[in-house]
Amino acid sequence: MEERQELFKILRKEFPIHDLETKLNTSAEVVLEAIARSSDLTLRGVRGVIAEAAFKENIVNPLMENGWTDNEIIGDQSYDFDLSDAAGHVKIQVKMQRQKAQRPMLASEANKKIFPNSSHMWVVETQRTRGGIDNSGNATRPYRFREFDIIAVSLHPSTSDWSKFLYTVADWLIPDPIDPIKIFKYQPVPKAPNSDWTDNLVQCAQWFRAGLKKQISK
Repeated sequence: MEERQELFKILRKEFPIHDLETKLNTSAEVVLEAIARSSDLTLRGVRGVIAEAAFKENIVNPLMENGWTDNEIIGDQSYDFDLSDAAGHVKIQVKMQRQKAQRPMLASEANKKIFPNSSHMWVVETQRTRGGIDNSGNATRPYRFREFDIIAVSLHPSTSDWSKFLYTVADWLIPDPIDPIKIFKYQPVPKAPNSDWTDNLVQCAQWFRAGLKKQISK
């Protein structure tokens, strides 16, 4: 066993796991240890980045094998992916199912006034990680409708599976009760696909392109 461990150490020096090791001039083990020692807030951000990478690996790459294109995003945009096929572009924002006290958070826990009867649904927080104020004095953290076409919610907190996502059309999301041009920061997510949410991205793209006007159920 000790000989195998020594051999592994030698091979690890010769064969980096990822280009990031060279970029940061450190090992993957050190990066993982840094993440393990980080605060809950930092770890939450890391999970969000992992969700995007998992979406790329498990959802986008298979679509590309079937004629879709993953278009480069230039600049700071309100979406994480710009995918296209023969029918056009679809802009997708990837978010993480919200957790509370290391467990999946329920919609009724997020806002009892707006979601009084949603104890059977999970919740996703749909706002930017960092806040700010624009030149007009408006908060920049909330998303506005039409900034992206589809929201993809990672269900890892409730499934322990990074390949599991639910999707809905962004225009169907619940508006902010104070400012209806903004998307309310909390959105209820069902525990299984329904008429508002699907686990098939292509189907959601079809919903978006059909132009149906509706709002997801609370």
